[in-house]
Amino acid sequence: MGDPRANSAAAPPLAFGADLHLDLRGPGLRAGLTDALREAVRTGRLAPGSRLPASRSLAADLGVSRNTVVESYAELVAEGWLTAQQGSGTRVATGAKPRRAASEAPRARTDAHRPRYGLLTGSPDLANFPRTQWLVAARRALTAAPNDALGYGDARGRVELRTALADYLARARGVYTEPERIVVCSGFHHGLALMAQALRARRVRAVAVEAYGLGLYRDLLTNAGLRIPALHVDEHGARTDDLARLRGVGAVLTTPAHQYPTGVALSPERRAAAVDWARATGGLILEDDYDGEFRYDRQPVGALQGLDPERVVYFGSVSKSLAPGLRLGWMVPPEELVAEIVAAKGHGDYMTSALEQLTLAEFITSGGYDRHVRSMRLRYRRRRDELVTALRRRAPGIRVTGMAAGLQAVLELPRGTESSVVRAAAREGLAVGGLRQFGHEAAGSGWRLPERDALVVNYAAPSDSAWAGALDALCRVMP
Repeated sequence: MGDPRANSAAAPPLAFGADLHLDLRGPGLRAGLTDALREAVRTGRLAPGSRLPASRSLAADLGVSRNTVVESYAELVAEGWLTAQQGSGTRVATGAKPRRAASEAPRARTDAHRPRYGLLTGSPDLANFPRTQWLVAARRALTAAPNDALGYGDARGRVELRTALADYLARARGVYTEPERIVVCSGFHHGLALMAQALRARRVRAVAVEAYGLGLYRDLLTNAGLRIPALHVDEHGARTDDLARLRGVGAVLTTPAHQYPTGVALSPERRAAAVDWARATGGLILEDDYDGEFRYDRQPVGALQGLDPERVVYFGSVSKSLAPGLRLGWMVPPEELVAEIVAAKGHGDYMTSALEQLTLAEFITSGGYDRHVRSMRLRYRRRRDELVTALRRRAPGIRVTGMAAGLQAVLELPRGTESSVVRAAAREGLAVGGLRQFGHEAAGSGWRLPERDALVVNYAAPSDSAWAGALDALCRVMP
């Protein structure tokens, strides 16, 4: 009969006229039979109410002892899969509902309204995440990791990552730092939350923000009890020369390398004005360098932090360069603030995953991070060029503004058309956002956003297979 654990046989026909084929695979005959019967019920091959063969008949057909079948039936009766009554034999329990096959699973209701193409800001090209290289780095990092890496460790983060970051940030972004001044966090949002705690502890009551930016971060600051007066933004970046006229402001949140989302760089004069204000008042500049590696027309402008490391808090992450799902970021505060930031971190999210930190450290030191950034820089530059070319050919009245940098571009629209274009895009299955959703008008300031209609288009996020369709849909809805 061969190995009984891999036995396969057909039981006598059941009442509904089908043979019962069972694969007896498992650590023993009874366990194998029990698993096979349970799976037959789960998949619907044995329907609720079906009568099973008599134990003697099934045992003879399978070439096993009757006790094996009896014990298997008894176990499934106890679990609720089968019922056994005198005179009516053993049947599949009426409450044993077969599971639905994966292909038959009902779709979530939101799927029916899910757009075919997504050009919303926030995500890089996730399809080109360097899975193989990341896995290699993870294996190397885990193999070399000391035992204490699996413990609670330093709230500032693993020293291996802080050391790698200190070298990389100095080389690629002109940041002045040492490993001891870097605090690893789970992204910019986490770092800004820690900073807000430190600011409140220092009795800061207001943080100036750029007139265009993510409402998520403005909400974080206001929820921390901080006022958020707005700084005008024009073609030269945020109006940092206005900081001196804002009363009670102890810090300013800015994106100097590539203003989010308008795409302009902070001019040299305004960079100097921000640093002069911070030195004169003791204020702090919170520098969000969210996509500083991606400049396509020239070398990226160095970080503002290099002008005065004791007045600028530098923030970075891998959310745009690799993937936001890694939840890895960092901040470089002035030396006098490090202890306060670490204390705030220790009261909440004490430490991000040590294994992910070690993997990123290995990825950076091995050169994998630099190679990936260079590759994605070329890819995103091609995408932006294709966007500009397509609009020039199919919608010549639409102007693309902002630098050749980052993951998104701003498309200037005719006055009063932003909302209608966003709605038209949705009807085409295209998710894209308008500029107005990023605007901030400080209550009671008397200042209002300028009349400006535009789309903010993320050309980086679509996969290669979706990009052509997304670009075509975008061109179709242009006014």
